[in-house]
Amino acid sequence: MIRILLTLALLATVTAARANDFWLGADVSGTTELERRGVQLYNAAGQPRDNFMLMKELGMNAVRLRVWVNPKRGDCNKEDVLGMALRAKALGFALMIDFHYSDWWADPAKQNIPEAWKDMSYEQMKQALAEHTRATLQLLKDYGVDVKWVQVGNETTDGFLWDVGRASTHMDQYAGLTDAGYGAVKAVYPQAVCIVHVDCGCDMKRYRVIFDGLERHHARYDMIGMSVYPYWDMDTHLTTSDDETLTRVIANIKQLHKLYGRDVMIVETGYEARRPEAGRAFMQRLITQALRNTDGHCRGVFYWAPEADAGGHYPLGAFDNHRPTVILDPFNANNILNP
Repeated sequence: MIRILLTLALLATVTAARANDFWLGADVSGTTELERRGVQLYNAAGQPRDNFMLMKELGMNAVRLRVWVNPKRGDCNKEDVLGMALRAKALGFALMIDFHYSDWWADPAKQNIPEAWKDMSYEQMKQALAEHTRATLQLLKDYGVDVKWVQVGNETTDGFLWDVGRASTHMDQYAGLTDAGYGAVKAVYPQAVCIVHVDCGCDMKRYRVIFDGLERHHARYDMIGMSVYPYWDMDTHLTTSDDETLTRVIANIKQLHKLYGRDVMIVETGYEARRPEAGRAFMQRLITQALRNTDGHCRGVFYWAPEADAGGHYPLGAFDNHRPTVILDPFNANNILNP
């Protein structure tokens, strides 16, 4: 009996330790653009709130902010990111910085070279990437902002900075650019965790391509970032249900750790805002299984652009009528030990 009690106590201690280092957050990079357009957000009681305060009231403990190189309107340039990072700091959020290495969106469909870098050679581009990374992070550090995680690229399923860093044709150069970003991050924030991010967490094949390539070319990274969107998985016929997406994601997290010795962070997820009850159920299962069924190798879950409204053009936000829906209920970090 004593041995059983000691075992249960040990398990409880391990679970608590993992939960204390488990992060529930959101990418709220669109906040200042939304404010510039005059959009007012509210809490569930109808009281006006800014986006950062809403995430805090919902119980999240981390936020993610993207960085563009030279965006036309200034949204998500390093100065805009600094302003949002200071707001995050004031509310006690842990911070993830997500470098897109583009003047606008970078994702599996497009990884456009910034206009100012277009005529650069590979070696010049490595230097530009490193300097942009260092300058952005140094600005944050100069203002007393701590950065816990840094993504070296966003959804780099076929690399980034196409075609110079396209993984399918220039894996060596993609690896070299990634390693240059890693070195720049560590020069400013030595303790920051560097993340390489790939989409479609249910599809192990694309992870093997990228991480086998990075290992082969000795690129440095600390953690694997994953996107989990059952909506897009079913739309592209990768899976046939929420359950299949979830089952494969959890299995892949454990397999990725076995193969590469790195933990995983689900840095993006989302569900149809017009189906809030189904969304809450999926997020509850995703968070619970990420915490309890991955042998401790998933370190957290971030919702992407929760403030996107059910009536808008992007279907996978988590708001309706500018108020949070129940989709976000499972993201209360205070409750993760009691899902």
